[in-house]
Amino acid sequence: MNLSNIDLLDLPNEIILIILRKLNNIDVLYSLLDINNGRLDIFAQQKTFTNVLNFVNTDNISLIDRFCIYILPRIRHNIKYFILEPVFMERILLAAVYPNLTELKLFNFEQQIASKYFTDESSVRFVFQQQITSLILVNNDKSRRIGSLEEYTRNVYAHILNFFKNLTHLNIIGPYINLCPGLSLCGLPSTTFYSRILTHLCVMVETFDDCLYLLDGRLEQLATFNVNVYSIDRSSIIVHNTDRLPNLKCFSIKSYFQFQQYERIPSLLRRMPYLKHLTLYLCIEGRNRIIDGTCVQDDILVYMPQLHSFTFFISTYLDIRDLSLNLSRQHIQQTLINIGQQNAATIVNYLSIYTLECSIFSLPSAFDYLRHLGNTFPNIIFNYVTYLLVNDKDGFKHEFFVRIARSFPLLKYLRVFNIEPQVSAYMKLSSDHSQSYSMIEYPHLTSLDVNHGHEDYLEQFLNEAKAYMPCLTELKVHYHRLKTVTNNFTREETRRNCAKAKQLFFF
Repeated sequence: MNLSNIDLLDLPNEIILIILRKLNNIDVLYSLLDINNGRLDIFAQQKTFTNVLNFVNTDNISLIDRFCIYILPRIRHNIKYFILEPVFMERILLAAVYPNLTELKLFNFEQQIASKYFTDESSVRFVFQQQITSLILVNNDKSRRIGSLEEYTRNVYAHILNFFKNLTHLNIIGPYINLCPGLSLCGLPSTTFYSRILTHLCVMVETFDDCLYLLDGRLEQLATFNVNVYSIDRSSIIVHNTDRLPNLKCFSIKSYFQFQQYERIPSLLRRMPYLKHLTLYLCIEGRNRIIDGTCVQDDILVYMPQLHSFTFFISTYLDIRDLSLNLSRQHIQQTLINIGQQNAATIVNYLSIYTLECSIFSLPSAFDYLRHLGNTFPNIIFNYVTYLLVNDKDGFKHEFFVRIARSFPLLKYLRVFNIEPQVSAYMKLSSDHSQSYSMIEYPHLTSLDVNHGHEDYLEQFLNEAKAYMPCLTELKVHYHRLKTVTNNFTREETRRNCAKAKQLFFF
């Protein structure tokens, strides 16, 4: 056979399927259906390509038209899961009857979507009320725009739970960390956000009290609860239900802001003796003792005899002026080994002369957020981290950013906190000097914040001989530093990395 003349249809079925599975299923359906080839038509209609349909980031109107008119009616029995933008939602859901559709994910969800479509007058109400059992909302509302959080909770979050009659899985997330409104139940009736059938919930809450409200019995069948808490220290004098939670098998609590009331976490976890999977992301301050392996064992693990997996990232912030502690990384690491956490790591970082951060975390790292990373960190690939804040009392070298690019391959958002210079004071910022450095590529970086960094770090990123950032769309910077590094906005070497920037924030 002449290899240069091989056609796709000359390949065995197994090879064709391998090739097609590498492609977007929307592209497969759009390209192969109705091209007058029965073999390819059969391939395209397999459940592999029709179970889940993702129309996000699709602005091709002709593609949507063809799908709604010709393709969706043919594969409607196979479709179980739609991923949609609200602008196309009604059109796609009305294009056919989908008897097996049970899951829906909506991007760019806003309050007006709920008021327009999640009502008894909606043309697609039957799909929502009767068929959908699993709903994921990527909430695009901003807290500063919505007014009262209690009203938003009642009109959006609680309304959704009431409107979707058969909902067992509800997942509400933000497009970016801590941006969308947190659920706030303080002052609302105990029947607010109530369900007898919900088993899986992922949500952001305003305070730790709101987390406790959700566990007061109003969600009696809850088996999996993932919660992101904006504020743990804010609390009321209300005495919450302290009964055990026998149905809860998976629990995750994350709080990206530093808090002092650490004892509230162990107190809550002791209500979960049947827990099998636990995830913690905590940033604790105001203590005179590090949260190490011994502390984790005594405060948490000893009360969870049925725990199968423990995923954690726990940071302790200490004022070390009056402390005489063993702060060596080796000692802290040994406390993790002593409790059976061999697959764990430790980072000790001096944020200032008097402030130390100690982080202990399970491996492989499973979180998308990491803050206050300093010059010293282990050679680990953080495969899930998209948001990173770097901070140290000592200046960062160019090699530090080489390691950052290698250790954080999916990095999208980077903040640099460091007022110390990167290079010696007598070295000028020039294209000639930068030639001695290796160029670093950040293929996914979209947002860079160097407002709290020395101008050397702005040079580090904007100079195309030092860094390449093809996706940068947002830059946060001090105006005078930007003016200096770009030579009053005339320097060619700093132009390319800013070429796609759409938002510029001056401080």
